[in-house]
Amino acid sequence: MSNKIVVVEGAHDVQTVKRVFKNVNCLITNGSEILDETKSMLKKLAADNEIIIFTDPDYPGERIRAKIHEIVPNAKDAFIKKDLCISKNKRKVGVEHATDEEIYNSLYPLLNDLSNEESNITMKDIFELGLNGKPGSKQKRDIISSKLNIGAPNAKTFLARIKMLGISLHDLNEMVGEVSE
Repeated sequence: MSNKIVVVEGAHDVQTVKRVFKNVNCLITNGSEILDETKSMLKKLAADNEIIIFTDPDYPGERIRAKIHEIVPNAKDAFIKKDLCISKNKRKVGVEHATDEEIYNSLYPLLNDLSNEESNITMKDIFELGLNGKPGSKQKRDIISSKLNIGAPNAKTFLARIKMLGISLHDLNEMVGEVSE
């Protein structure tokens, strides 16, 4: 775990992650306006470490994720479902509101290299499975994305994220079949 850096939005996120993974290294963005100093540090850290982005499942979190990918294109993504990280008063969404079990489920595969198999799925496969360019494609993609805990991406990002997770064409085909039933 020492060569992996989990990038989160704030100090409370670090506390939550470290409750579950005590020895993990974290870097805080301090919100969506990532400082030049933080960008510079990310570039330096990425030279010798694997960067894992673990931001909130909301618009600002996705914006931060996109900015980090501009700086570190090969960064990995960890996701948590929005409904699993809502504050007790139901007014806020964020990593810091998730249970230890949800934090574990979101980060464990990436921290322990369980998702490094290479997927051979192509955009043509995504189209042929009805996950892009056909009526109901977005709904199918959203259902599968929710099951995989990868946000609600467009088709291109969906493909990149399932490839990152090492999902096989066979497994994706089965997921589509379950959604279509």
